[in-house]
Amino acid sequence: MNRPRQAPMNTPSKSGIGEGCHEACCASDASPCVGLPRQLGWLQGITLVWMAVECGGSLVASFQAHSTALLAFGADSLVEMLSATVVLLQFLPWFPLRKAHADRTAAILLYALAIVVAGIAALAWGSPVETSCLGMGITAAALVAMPALAALKRRQARRLNNRALAADATQSATCAYLAAVTLAGLVANSLWHISWVDTVAALAAVPILLVEGRRTWRGEGCGCGG
Repeated sequence: MNRPRQAPMNTPSKSGIGEGCHEACCASDASPCVGLPRQLGWLQGITLVWMAVECGGSLVASFQAHSTALLAFGADSLVEMLSATVVLLQFLPWFPLRKAHADRTAAILLYALAIVVAGIAALAWGSPVETSCLGMGITAAALVAMPALAALKRRQARRLNNRALAADATQSATCAYLAAVTLAGLVANSLWHISWVDTVAALAAVPILLVEGRRTWRGEGCGCGG
């Protein structure tokens, strides 16, 4: 007697936790994403730890040197911590965040960062700044680390088709840019006592943040469809 054939059981993927979930999640903005990929978890974990140290060190150096540019850099680090947290919340099963909401939140954070940088840079115009070895050390370290972190996040954003992670990568790249201009301003002030150089350079980052925020809000980041 012939027995009815049983449908083959789906076997879990060996490529990592939650791979199938990412495809389903990225195909539909209406469903939350469950299951955190190991590489993404490491990336965001490193980001959170780095940003906590960078934010704290920048704020301390800012108060010591009376540098509003360092204050803006520390504010950027704080916003990037929030952005990394938003990305993680999409994948946590006990706090699932809908992908569309994560995209909008990431865009709002980019807009907020643009406003913070513009406001602090305007207040910093012509303000005297003291030499800060701590500030120069922190910004130099960020200038080395953040481009690599941004590149890894962009790769993951394309693989997962995740706009919030793409916006987070933009913030990491912007952090490197702000680190470069802040470091240049601190060095220029230390050598030639030119206090307004970093203020002008920091203002140049504002249009980049606004454009990337608009793209993320409209769902144009990382090749994602609407």
